[in-house]
Amino acid sequence: QVQLVESGGGLVRPGGSLRLSCAASGRTFSSYSMAWFRQAPGQEREFVAAIGRSGGTTDYAESVKGRFTISTDNAKNTVYLQMNSLKPEDTAIYRCATRRNIATRTAVAYDYWGQGTQVIVSS
Repeated sequence: QVQLVESGGGLVRPGGSLRLSCAASGRTFSSYSMAWFRQAPGQEREFVAAIGRSGGTTDYAESVKGRFTISTDNAKNTVYLQMNSLKPEDTAIYRCATRRNIATRTAVAYDYWGQGTQVIVSS
């Protein structure tokens, strides 16, 4: 029902910044909440950030709090993840997800997922 496509990943040096985008198409709803997850090779999937249906309430993993910012542009059906002060431990494939309910940190609660965009933080 909903297609999500991430973009903006790449290679960046420690301390640098990237902005990820997640564009939604198909049948979308303003009441959907959005979230970002990441997964490094050999590691489990990890919650990164979420934004509520209102677009005002946000939630961040402790590891990224103060460095990452999630936001939405409803006119473009797009959610963003601004990543600053990047560290090597941020290296992962980042995926966006959406659900027709309130935001949560639990990955299995989300109904639709993008294919992911690679972020590599290395010197």
